[in-house]
Amino acid sequence: MSKSHEAASRARDKPAALGPDVDTGTYSRQTKSWSPCPISNLPGDVLNRAFEVGVVPEEKSRSATYFQVDHSVISKAVRSVFEDKVEIMSTKEALNKYSWFKDYWWRLISVDTDKYTALAELRWDQGYFVRILEDQKVTIPVQSCLFVSTENLNQNVHNVIIAEPGSEAQLITGCAVHPNVHRGLHVGVSEFYVKEDASLTFTMTHGWAQGFETRPRSAALIEDNAAFVSNYMCFKPVKSLQMYPVAYCKGENSRVSFNSLLYGSGTSYIDIGSKVVLQNKGSRGEVVARAIATDNAQICARGFLQGEHGGSKAHLECRGLLLSDKAMIYAVPELVAKAQGADLSHEAAVGKIAEEQIQYLMARGFSEEEAEALIVRGFMDVSIFGLPKELENEIQKIVDITAERAL
Repeated sequence: MSKSHEAASRARDKPAALGPDVDTGTYSRQTKSWSPCPISNLPGDVLNRAFEVGVVPEEKSRSATYFQVDHSVISKAVRSVFEDKVEIMSTKEALNKYSWFKDYWWRLISVDTDKYTALAELRWDQGYFVRILEDQKVTIPVQSCLFVSTENLNQNVHNVIIAEPGSEAQLITGCAVHPNVHRGLHVGVSEFYVKEDASLTFTMTHGWAQGFETRPRSAALIEDNAAFVSNYMCFKPVKSLQMYPVAYCKGENSRVSFNSLLYGSGTSYIDIGSKVVLQNKGSRGEVVARAIATDNAQICARGFLQGEHGGSKAHLECRGLLLSDKAMIYAVPELVAKAQGADLSHEAAVGKIAEEQIQYLMARGFSEEEAEALIVRGFMDVSIFGLPKELENEIQKIVDITAERAL
């Protein structure tokens, strides 16, 4: 038995530090096998749900595609013009193919962090490996989808993304469930390595269900003059969601930006944070969160900045919009300076839609419902993501679709 497996076995019942505890034993591990195929050949109901989280069947608009349904890898394709720039495959295949890959496996995240990381080791269901080769500029996004098609299923994936020195890429990931799936548990471990002079933008959209529970566990290591941007969106109801990704700005002039757009509805419990650790001269960090809560939803928006070098700087911003007297938004900013000269700051504000804004729009012909919808869409401005215009337009379509259904 490997050391990681032994450590996971000891932590199989270890609760997470945050979020409600989940009885992992109540979820099924039984599912049918899906055969590999081009994703355009998947059933329409699967493709529609994937499209809602940013994954498109027209692979010509993506440089590479990874698609997993339940425990089966459906697609791991790279377009021919990008074959010398991008690698994409399951992490299980990568471990078998490359002896060096083990050095990236459970390096940034401890396998015994909690019962969910332990589950990802003990009941591992593949996940994706993406590698952007050295000095390659991938101008068209890479995409991946982790899809659950079986009711009450437990899916545990471990993803590794490597941006080699001097590379640039955009990665779009969508997580979604079949329309007939109402309950399940998804555990996603993701380790990001952004090497010197590289730039990686990671944009994730979650589209779960009201009875679904999810526990992502993510960490990034950023080297000299490298930049990592992590964008996250969640608009659909979920039973409980808890994650607290961390980025280590290890290199000189390393930079990280975490951006989140959250819409909590129904009885959703959402506990999301971002942690930035500044470890070197010139390292920079930013955390920006926009949270909307309605119905009986509860949102905890956390942010943690830690300055370990005198020449580091970071800022944390959280804004919340409350649309119901029964909903709750809890903003938790934390700043820790461990070196003289570390510059850390934060601002947070939670409130309701101003009545004068609604009256202004109604005076110009909008109904009260239409006025509220316009204000909410404006609050969920995707420009905070800092994406290229073409990709920003794609993400805006996702916002419009999901916001329209939510409102």
